Amino acid sequence: MNASSRRVALVTGSATGVGRACAIRFAKLGFDVVVNYSRSETDAHETVRLVESAGARALLVQADVGSEADVVKMFTALRAEMGRLDVLVNNAATTNFIAHSDLDSMTDDKWDRILAVNLKGPFLCVKHGASLLRDGDGGAVVNISSVAGIAGLGSCIAYCASKAGLNTMTKSLARVMAPKVRVNAVCPGPIDSRWIREGNKDWDLEKMTADYPIPRPSQPDDIADAVIFFATGTSMVTGQLMVIDGGRTM
Repeated sequence: MNASSRRVALVTGSATGVGRACAIRFAKLGFDVVVNYSRSETDAHETVRLVESAGARALLVQADVGSEADVVKMFTALRAEMGRLDVLVNNAATTNFIAHSDLDSMTDDKWDRILAVNLKGPFLCVKHGASLLRDGDGGAVVNISSVAGIAGLGSCIAYCASKAGLNTMTKSLARVMAPKVRVNAVCPGPIDSRWIREGNKDWDLEKMTADYPIPRPSQPDDIADAVIFFATGTSMVTGQLMVIDGGRTM
């Protein structure tokens, strides 16, 4: 194990969007970064390039966080190459855009896949990263949740349920990982990202957010602001959910 002298952040699902924004921000703050992806290999390589352009070392790992075997392999590679972990950002997620009233379309396989990635995945990453996070001077876990887990409105019922579970699990893990490791969650509203714009072309983000107190969708960097605060800007905050939605749920 070759322990890095620099702090290390692992950002799951960091090929694009919020994950990429977080990876770049950590690199600019002097962290080495583990870039994780499941399918978007070309985009993940671009994230690696951007991280390295910011002066950081990058480790690229393909892993489906819904698979424990993949998560074990990811942390084995992290231990071997980096030797430490200071921040874990559980950002990887999936969904299907299904009207909540269309109960028949929420099939077993769709339900199970969403819960596996969005809820079991963060648990598996904390489970297998816990010893590394505890070995340092004080680690942080930041879960990327959603206001869908608070209001019950979102891309589909399973997605809302997965994020509600993640919110509760954040509090449970904050107790388990204390006092050395803090665990918090960011709950974004609509984000101007490929994930939403390509996922459901019928959604008009500008129209959706027009009557919010801050009438625009969030950008990935807006969410990264909150992630960086939880990871590096505080030593006393744990078990908390920070809503970033332009006032939608106020």
